[in-house]
Amino acid sequence: MTSTQPLPRGINALIPNTRAQATPGERAASQLLHLREATVPVPVLAAAAELIAPQLDDPDPATREAASAVHTRLLAAIEDAAPGR
Repeated sequence: MTSTQPLPRGINALIPNTRAQATPGERAASQLLHLREATVPVPVLAAAAELIAPQLDDPDPATREAASAVHTRLLAAIEDAAPGR
């Protein structure tokens, strides 16, 4: 036998009582907003750029937006690390 809670009735049925689950893209975007600076070797930046590139076409708009922002930052960091700069 399983235990279930009764469904809300009346006005209570119209009032949400739980927060909607965040999508993976929303969680990633939230976490990436806090990333401001890191020091890592250029090959690690290049690998990270390659790993995040497939997310640029993700169906979730928040994931695409976060991936694009991070990918752009990674490419800029790689370019800035080029010799002679």
